[in-house]
Amino acid sequence: MSSDTSYTTEEIARLLKISKLTVYDLIKKGELPSYRVGKQIRVDASDIEAYKQRAKGIAAPGQQQQQERERAIAAPFMQSPLAAPLERPLVITGHDVSLDILSKHIEKQLPGMRPLRSFVGSMDSLISMYKGESDIVSTHLLDGDTNTYNLPYIRRLLVGLPLVVVHLLTRSAGFYVRQGNPKQLHGWDDLRQPGLKLVNREQGSGARVLLDEQLRLHNIAAQSLQGYADVEHSHLAVAGRIAANAADVGIGIQKAANIVGGIDFIPLIAERYDLVMLKRPDNMQWIETVLHTIQSDAFKNELRSIQGYDLSETGRVLLDT
Repeated sequence: MSSDTSYTTEEIARLLKISKLTVYDLIKKGELPSYRVGKQIRVDASDIEAYKQRAKGIAAPGQQQQQERERAIAAPFMQSPLAAPLERPLVITGHDVSLDILSKHIEKQLPGMRPLRSFVGSMDSLISMYKGESDIVSTHLLDGDTNTYNLPYIRRLLVGLPLVVVHLLTRSAGFYVRQGNPKQLHGWDDLRQPGLKLVNREQGSGARVLLDEQLRLHNIAAQSLQGYADVEHSHLAVAGRIAANAADVGIGIQKAANIVGGIDFIPLIAERYDLVMLKRPDNMQWIETVLHTIQSDAFKNELRSIQGYDLSETGRVLLDT
């Protein structure tokens, strides 16, 4: 690795053959020193190499001497009240643009925090929280048996953990179809139509869980759907496939259809988008600040500028254990 090369979190994950959430966890723990270029987190190649050597139990050439020099230089300042506080990374998972807006507000309200965005699906987000790899996770998972969102999954996956769940927004989910809806798709039962070509979302995403639950409830075999194994990793990518006439139908949210254009959106369900935060002694102060931020007029007013959000319950605490 060239010493003047730097890598994004996605590149590091591929390089080390680990998940992106594990990269964020290493950054959180300080094992991979990072910095920001605009909104992008980057890590220098030399720091990646040093991490690899530490993982092997080997000191990189000159590393020990360099660390001793750095400690000697830093020592007079470590006890100084004027020493700048270290930033604490705060990993926020999910795809929705509302999370980018929330990150900006958190950074303004909590100068000691450094929000890091991790673009993973709802199920993987909850699992990452269980593993201690994320701090604020977003989820929009439908439980078909109770016709409720999120809380059944949170209670199962984060069983016994003290947490707070707050409602962020409600948005419309349904079908992306070709312009004019030539296949006349208006409900879940219409997925039985012979010859229909689907483009799906990845396992663990809210859209995939929504589809799988509806197939189960309507007694439609997933294997009967052409394209069920054809996967994209975002609402925009699915909408783009429909716009390119590469498929007849996909599952997603209305906002992506508005952005892509050239397709129709068939609304089927109002999906609830909630945030989960674990309650630990070192989290309580920033959790209170995040809750106040979500409930603030400044944050809600910024979300109101985005079409397709229902903010009538934004900031409502749904569960506090």
